[in-house]
Amino acid sequence: MTLFSLEGKIAVVTGASSGLGLLAAKAFAENGATVALLARRKEKLESAVAEITSAGGKAIAVECDVTNEDLVKKAIDEVVKELGTIHILLNNAGVAQHGSVETLTVEEWDNSMNANVKSMFLMSKYTIPVMRKQKYGKVINISSVNAFVADKGDVFVRHVYNASKAAVRGLTLGMAATYAEDNITVNSVGPGLFESEMTEKTLFADKDFLTMYDKMTPASRPGKKGELNGTLLYLASDASSYVTGQYIIVDGGFSLV
Repeated sequence: MTLFSLEGKIAVVTGASSGLGLLAAKAFAENGATVALLARRKEKLESAVAEITSAGGKAIAVECDVTNEDLVKKAIDEVVKELGTIHILLNNAGVAQHGSVETLTVEEWDNSMNANVKSMFLMSKYTIPVMRKQKYGKVINISSVNAFVADKGDVFVRHVYNASKAAVRGLTLGMAATYAEDNITVNSVGPGLFESEMTEKTLFADKDFLTMYDKMTPASRPGKKGELNGTLLYLASDASSYVTGQYIIVDGGFSLV
């Protein structure tokens, strides 16, 4: 079990004020890590930290817009100053913009690419030097099953989401090849449909879609809250010390059929 322990590790999680990011932050804390939660919504961050600390974990809140380079640098400096270093980076922040190349505005395209790709570049830019200095690091980038599987139909068309999540896979490959010699692993995860703040008012609100999804998915259901945590803990821990550049799909078999 020590293989999966995060005892003594410092983890940074972006998009940590709700959804999959908050669940991951809680799981990291439960397994021994001290977690720095980054997001824009300060009140939600403070509430999340209160949840973790009340359960016996250790966490701090760092307000940050991860698409803004100055704010990212400031946030990483704050984490290192307060917690000493960074061992784990979970790049989770992102958005799912609806629209095709015909209907998307340039602003919508840029906002999505900034949130889903630029944020990972910036977070990595200022975290990797810390990891290289200590010759240890774990970077996990949240991609999506939609990096290579598309949704047919006007209601679910998300061309910039497809493009940005595919870019995350490419970024992961490049970083993994570059930093393996520094004992830094870089992997990506492709979740299928999970209930979150992003999906509960859209996909989960559409009963016809859910019925179709259940029929198409070998597991016959969407992912449950917390079912992504096992994969994230594996990639964040020394259990995956010789695993890098990989793209792990967690979708109940949706992409198989």
